[in-house]
Amino acid sequence: MAELVYPPVISLFKALWKGLDIQFEFEGQDNLPRKGGAVIASNHVSYLDFAFIGTGALHLKRYIRFMAKKAAFDNKIAGPLLRGMKHISVDRENGGASFVTALRALRDGEVVGIFPEATISQSFEIKAMKSGAVRLAMGAGVPVIPVVIWGSQRVWTKGQPRNFSRKSIPVHISYGIPMHFSKDGNLEEAEALLRKTMIEMLHKLQEKYPDSHVGEPWAPQRLGGTAPAPVIE
Repeated sequence: MAELVYPPVISLFKALWKGLDIQFEFEGQDNLPRKGGAVIASNHVSYLDFAFIGTGALHLKRYIRFMAKKAAFDNKIAGPLLRGMKHISVDRENGGASFVTALRALRDGEVVGIFPEATISQSFEIKAMKSGAVRLAMGAGVPVIPVVIWGSQRVWTKGQPRNFSRKSIPVHISYGIPMHFSKDGNLEEAEALLRKTMIEMLHKLQEKYPDSHVGEPWAPQRLGGTAPAPVIE
């Protein structure tokens, strides 16, 4: 079926990135599959993470179907676009339906994007994660691609003013080595391994980030920033 909505939306975002002078740095893009299903599991620090992460997959001509909360689909403007791009609505009161939809998409060879933390981390540390990413990968027999993004919170994040000025903000994204979990594997161990891997990837990305974190509201306290302390879950 022809993609009538995704391509023009991509063009709009590419124009936005150029207008904002976003300084992208991608690493590990070769870990993205050229064909077949896969789960993208990413940390979540901004409202635009899905668009930034999707940008890194464009060279493969693959469209990531992100799982997003139902409220976004109910929006009069965003809703039609999300449905047109075949993203997946997540109703927390009826999560089974969205799980089945995502599972079907994976088995059909689609790439499904998930933010396992379920919401933006205002501490900018990786929070406790839900098990959906691993369960989907196990159920569909596809790999999980761990992804970390850093810098996008400087553009638009929860609890802070939007920054749509041209300030050459670096946004760095790392696509990790595919992780394979057997259908009869231990779910808790797999989830713990995924989270550990993503934390290690994030720390490495932060170490190489060109701008100082010290005193910045978009940086975690661990790096000298002034973001809220992580909530113990």
